[in-house]
Amino acid sequence: MQSERSNAHRVLHHFLSEDRHFLLRSDLLDGFEALCASEGGEVLRHTALAAVLQISQEAALDAQWFCLALRPRIGRWRYLRIHLETMEAEDIPVSEFLRFKERLVEGSEPAEWTLEVDLEPFSREFFKPTETRSIGRGVEFLNRRLSSRLFEEKGKGQQRMLDFLSMHAYRGRALMLNGRITSVSDLRRALRSADRLLAQHEPDTPWDRLQSELVTLGFEAGWGCDAARIRDSMQLLLDILEAPSPDALETFLGRIPMIFSLAILSPHGWFGQSQVLGRPDTGGQVVYILDQVRALEKEMTQRLSEQGLDIKPDIVVVTRLIPEAEGTSCDQRLESIAGTEYARILRVPFREPSGEVVPQWISRFEIWPWLEQFALDAERELLAELGGRPDLVIGNYSDGNLVATLLAQRLGVTQCNIAHALEKTKYLYSDLYWRENEAQYHFSAQFTADLIAMNTADFIITSTYQEIAGTDESVGQYESYAAYTLPDLYRVVYGIDPFDPKFNIVSPGADPDVYFPAADRERRLVHLQDEIGELIDGRETAEDIRGVLADPGKPLLFTMARMDRIKNITGLVEWYARDPELRQAANLLVISGHVDPGRSDDAEERDQIERMHTLMDEHGLDGEVRWLGRHLEKDLAGELYRVVADRRGAFVQPALFEAFGLTVVEAMSSGLPTFATCFGGPLEIIEDGVSGFHIDPNHGEEAARRMAGFFARCHEEPAYWDRLSAGALERVAARYTWKRYAERMMTLSRVYGFWRYVTDLERSETRRYLEMFYALQYRPLADAVRSGGTLGR
Repeated sequence: MQSERSNAHRVLHHFLSEDRHFLLRSDLLDGFEALCASEGGEVLRHTALAAVLQISQEAALDAQWFCLALRPRIGRWRYLRIHLETMEAEDIPVSEFLRFKERLVEGSEPAEWTLEVDLEPFSREFFKPTETRSIGRGVEFLNRRLSSRLFEEKGKGQQRMLDFLSMHAYRGRALMLNGRITSVSDLRRALRSADRLLAQHEPDTPWDRLQSELVTLGFEAGWGCDAARIRDSMQLLLDILEAPSPDALETFLGRIPMIFSLAILSPHGWFGQSQVLGRPDTGGQVVYILDQVRALEKEMTQRLSEQGLDIKPDIVVVTRLIPEAEGTSCDQRLESIAGTEYARILRVPFREPSGEVVPQWISRFEIWPWLEQFALDAERELLAELGGRPDLVIGNYSDGNLVATLLAQRLGVTQCNIAHALEKTKYLYSDLYWRENEAQYHFSAQFTADLIAMNTADFIITSTYQEIAGTDESVGQYESYAAYTLPDLYRVVYGIDPFDPKFNIVSPGADPDVYFPAADRERRLVHLQDEIGELIDGRETAEDIRGVLADPGKPLLFTMARMDRIKNITGLVEWYARDPELRQAANLLVISGHVDPGRSDDAEERDQIERMHTLMDEHGLDGEVRWLGRHLEKDLAGELYRVVADRRGAFVQPALFEAFGLTVVEAMSSGLPTFATCFGGPLEIIEDGVSGFHIDPNHGEEAARRMAGFFARCHEEPAYWDRLSAGALERVAARYTWKRYAERMMTLSRVYGFWRYVTDLERSETRRYLEMFYALQYRPLADAVRSGGTLGR
């Protein structure tokens, strides 16, 4: 016992000697490993404290206490406090752990009545999965859990289903049922009579020829386009009324015509179809939404047609109108979306409290004061544009999700949120040191908006499992909102639960008309290849080009991303510069940012550009690195991927963290072997060694060696490149296509709309609590952004 105590004392005082109040999991494990490797340290591996450190995510310490946040498994947390003199350990509540962290940051005891946000009481009676493998499969869990529960009380479930079917209409035209069916018994009789009637017709008999007889029985259009589908839909309903199964319920709900119009919210940035990508705050989210819209329109059109309805879908992307548009279309109120028939961009300006239009672009970190008025203005223009309220509101990123919350609550419609990225996990200790970051990032308003929008959404779409819950070793983006503190502002003891069934993983894809395999010769854009050849191999430079490849015959290591710290482009260049074998094996092609820092309006980007020039100068890279400071249009980018594949090259995405990794999917869709960060979405997209490779951006030397080893093996074994290329194509086809995305999205919207109608998935108590939090906390924080002030001491 004494030995155990002395060993623990040795370990904890080793951490105390580092003179740091906060330690991450990596700090704890690296420090413990170093201690074990020291003289007499091997015995420490077998102590109880060693086991505790293995499940620790972070530590906070002072001269008296050592506090640990333990994560025994994904989504499950414990908090432990150890006295550094007595070595006595005790469990403490999360509020005490957060309070201790606040004291370390502030240097004094927190106020006794600090605001605590606790949403747990509102969900205690609500069903949630308990197994980690169920995270992100919310709709499956809901259907399993609620389908049987719905019909437990005799007659009530069937009546709710009848009420739900009876409410459907399109612009005053009844769908599904008419007034002849007024009870569940009427419905059952009518379904049986319809089944006998339909059995007498050929399966392909269209609705128009069946309409008069079916209307007499009480049915309206919406069951199907022909006798076979109508009959199948009605049999599904009979089965549900008899004994509902989750699969039958999902299939049936997926057919109900209830989604005719969508509003997609994306207020920040330069949202347009040309001349916008590469500008500050403008990148993958714009591409995602435009591709999403095209896929959703096709899916909506197909479903409406299959249900026998000649109704055209209506999709409006609501964004900000920027009068000082700098040659873009962002000053146009309406813009049709290419590749669609019924979708368009609706731009609504930001207005000052006095009513004046804000003319200039505003950073995504500074737009909070304008969002509430924007939501009100957008509601008015959206209702006029659609001729009524939308059937589904989809928010994008923190600002779009907050506006979606305000709109959905005012209009009483289903709300879907898509984060794309949550800034909280990108910046180390961004919550604890929020005040130090406030002038530049205004995290207090953003994290507050996130918390509100996450808890009001009916369902949340994520691209990967990790986005919700991380891995066994790392915390997920959403999970990081479970408990945190903004010292001297408020602390969250229960914010978001990764086990909440509102979470669903629906991965996007790449535009199949743009990103397709290099081997698909008939579709290749050969007319662009001379231009691409000049971009890669040109012997002259310009203000947006640096470097001329001395040996253009070498394979290309290709990367393309924004020039910011998180994307880590300069990190990749440094890895490359310091690895002679990689430099010998391949040239590096970089498409990022601007070559001239004076052309950037973003301070962080300018810093990265200067760093890029320094690296190229220090390491003499101008003959091996080709840097293009420009944005490529989609068709040109798609063919460039294929040209790199023709040259037996590879793509690398070196980000410190990547929420999803759209460029990874684009490269893989082109058959290009891909290296990508192991932090975030690429860890799931790529099967390491099969469809690509994972790299750790914190260990650049090892990443460079792996890339050099790949090219060396391809040189010795040409079939190896082909095997990785085929693996990438197979992986994308199986998991990452916009068709799959759209199918799932349309089903989810119907299922959650149904449960929202027949249960309290709307969570009215939570909504009222969050309305108060919005008024008392968010509004003052947003006003502080406008005035340049900071709440708190």
